[in-house]
Order: sequence, then structure tokens, then C-alpha cells
Amino acid sequence: MAQTRRFQRGRVLVVAFEGWNDAGEAATNAVRTVRDALPLTPLLEIDPELYMDYQFNRPTVGVDEHGVKRLTWPGATMWGPVRRTRGRGVVPEVTEPEERIDRDNLFVLLGTEPSRSWRAFVAEIVDAALVADVEGIVTLGSMLADVPHTRPISTFASSDDAEVRTDLELERSNYEGPVGILSVISDAAARVGIPSVSIWASVPHYVHNAPSPKATLALIERLESVLGITVPRGDLDAEAEAWESGIDALASEDEDMAAYIEQLEKARDTVDSPEASGEAIAREFERYLRRGEGPGRGEQPPPWRPGD
Repeated sequence: MAQTRRFQRGRVLVVAFEGWNDAGEAATNAVRTVRDALPLTPLLEIDPELYMDYQFNRPTVGVDEHGVKRLTWPGATMWGPVRRTRGRGVVPEVTEPEERIDRDNLFVLLGTEPSRSWRAFVAEIVDAALVADVEGIVTLGSMLADVPHTRPISTFASSDDAEVRTDLELERSNYEGPVGILSVISDAAARVGIPSVSIWASVPHYVHNAPSPKATLALIERLESVLGITVPRGDLDAEAEAWESGIDALASEDEDMAAYIEQLEKARDTVDSPEASGEAIAREFERYLRRGEGPGRGEQPPPWRPGD
């Protein structure tokens, strides 16, 4: 059970990226929830000038707590626990969250999927992971799928490492085709001896253009089972209920949409339960990747497409 100990007791990096891997912002919001429940400090900030196309991933402007406008540039940051070592040097200050995860060896990586130089980008991340003695990586993603919002969100957890699959009772993805930055990170990490677990959630494609707190919760629940932790929910449960109620209200005013959702419900019910739908979501995952239907910034597919 060495791999179980590695992920449930060892130093683990949890990763999500905006863009193609992040339908409904479910993956990044899940990792952001983990980050905010830990006392962490930045360990690596990747220079966006080297990897981002600003015409595709544009900087955003906002107002800070002092009322001053600030630009935020797309990039990637890795956070980790503070190492309290003897000797000279300043120990960074971190804020202790009110509700926190009872674990002091988790690392977090959040960012925007880069536009170029992926191998160099990933090399920076893997080097930082090696310096931090990271023992395992968990990547989170979310995909647009033909699933109803009224049913539990399905998740698919897999690993390319045979021992990890056996110890954590995960599946293996046999997908072949185009991949996102998460797969490139997992491949590079495996080459230096760091195994990874991939967790994906399905997001109803007809509500793609809004955050999906229900999918965020599903990813958090699966992450908890892999890492043996409890993540504070905050307002997520209430937000998930409001999200579902809001879509119900829209469907009640659109007969075609309501009929389509009913069709998806019947299809979903044939696989009985989230636990029984591993193969179904795996097939949906592969179909999603082959079609290249990433929810990248700037894309505006129709709000729902029953003929697809």
C-alpha cells in the first residue's frame, strides 16, 4: 500500500488550469477551495511573458481593496507549506484560514493553460515539485458532457501508474489523441518518478457559460477520497442548490430545453448511479478530447445543442 500512503500521507501537489481543462470553472474553483483552506505561501510564479498569448488569454483589470485599478496577468503560481528550518533567512508569513484542511503537506498549482513552449513550462513545474520533495500529483479537470444538471455529477479518476490504480482502486484511461496541459504535466512527472492521479467531472454542456458549483463539489468529494482529507465547503452547498434551481427555472420556461433535459435524465438513469457510471464517463471523456471541445477563453458555443 505504498502508493496509498504516498497520496494520503505524503507531499502531494493538487493542480488545475483555466481554459480547455476547466468547463464551468469547476476544476479551478475546486483547487482554489483547497488553497484557501490551507496556510500556504507562493513557491513558484511562472513568468507569463514566456508562455502566454495575450490575444488569446488577455490580462484583466480590477479594483483592489484601496480602490486602485490593477492589471492581473494570466500565468501560473505554485503554493506550498512554509518550511521552518533553522538558520538564517526570513520565514514567509501566511494567513491561517478559519476553517482548514487537517494536513500540512499539500501543495497547490493554479494557472492558465499556456499558449506555447509547453515543455519548458512543464519543466519549471516539475523542477519546483522535485525541490519541494513532492511525492504525488493530482490533476483536476472538468469537461462539457451530455449530462443532466438534475442528477449527481459523475467523476472519473484514473492513473497511468499500475500500483496507484491498485492501491487507490482507480481506473485506467485508454484514451489516445489530443491532450491538454494536465496530461503533459503528468507525463513529465512520471518520467522523474512522481506518479499522478487524474480526476475529471462532467458539466452539463447546455449551461457551460456559468460557474458550476455542483461540479466543483463533485471534484472536491472525489479528491477527498483520494487524499483522505476533508475540505471545508464554505458556501458551496448553497451555491450548488441555487445553481440547480436557477437552471430548473430556465427549463420551466423553455419546452424544448425541458424535453431535452428529460431525455438526458432517462439516459443517465440507465447507468443507475454515479458509482456505476465509470465506463460511461470514461467514454464521454474520450469523445470530448477527440472532438477538442475545450471551454477555452473566448469560445462561445450555444447554450445548449440537442441536435449535437
